[in-house]
Amino acid sequence: MSPTKPTILVTGGAGYIGSHAVRALQRAGYGVIILDNLVYGHREIAEDVLRAQLIIGDTRDRPLLDELFQTYDIAAVMHFSAFAYVGESVTDPAKYYRNNVSGTLTLLEAMVAANVKIFVFSSTCATYGIPQVIPIPEEHPQNPINPYGASKLMVERILADFDLAYQFKSVSFRYFNAAGADPSGMLGEDHNPETHLIPLALMTALGKQEYLSVFGTDYPTEDGTCIRDYIHVNDIASAHILGLEYLLQGGKTDAFNLGNGSGFSVKEVIETVREVTKRPVKVIECARRPGDPPILVGSSEKARKILGWNPQYPDLKEIITHAWQWHQRRHG
Repeated sequence: MSPTKPTILVTGGAGYIGSHAVRALQRAGYGVIILDNLVYGHREIAEDVLRAQLIIGDTRDRPLLDELFQTYDIAAVMHFSAFAYVGESVTDPAKYYRNNVSGTLTLLEAMVAANVKIFVFSSTCATYGIPQVIPIPEEHPQNPINPYGASKLMVERILADFDLAYQFKSVSFRYFNAAGADPSGMLGEDHNPETHLIPLALMTALGKQEYLSVFGTDYPTEDGTCIRDYIHVNDIASAHILGLEYLLQGGKTDAFNLGNGSGFSVKEVIETVREVTKRPVKVIECARRPGDPPILVGSSEKARKILGWNPQYPDLKEIITHAWQWHQRRHG
């Protein structure tokens, strides 16, 4: 089916959230070009599953970006290219500022030069730092406690300045915990190293690792473990389509939380994995990790009200079921 809508450049489109956004764009009738350096992206997902045009390259490569914008009639950019390991950002902040900030700035400058001024940005709830209120609204102070969150906040500030200076319009989505997989089982989460709770629990259920580490069981929560807001990756992707169309129709630069608005504890997630997989998941209880807030839950009322966003998969069991289908296909 040939595209009926404009062409969108998707950076990081061979990665986890980016690939689901590409699929959503294709389903909505947009043309798509993926730019990915394949450090964490998967060539076979881009080419064989999505059948999208893949340009292998880096957002810091200005000549490549200029050539891309000259060659293709690109209407907007969705930007997922980022390093996103919080712990690594603490031990190697230079890597994060170089890629997440400098790489994004190079991309934005190339866009302005090419007069492409619509940008959908993959930000994070890590820009808020330790929450002062739950659920977290967009007006919450942004005080990130690690270089990863700081790098994303810097980009948000750059985008606000680009709007004033160059009439450059953007939407920043602050995700909570992306989870799940496309219900087709053809797309899903595959990080190396993997640090996210649901895939780690599923890999334990598959027998690919001996046990699952739980960091902290003495938090001031009902069962003593951290509570997090899990949002289905397809619901994140659908929000990006709404954000893009909001900007194409003349919407103003803005930021939106993406979450379910309700949290699940680590123990609840593990129990649901056992229920879905019908397999044991061995758990080792460990000490707390520094910097882990007891509860992280976001308010998504603004995205619902302004963008008309309505998550289709808010149920934890459904999120884990879709992830399990993918993990069995990928790693079973």
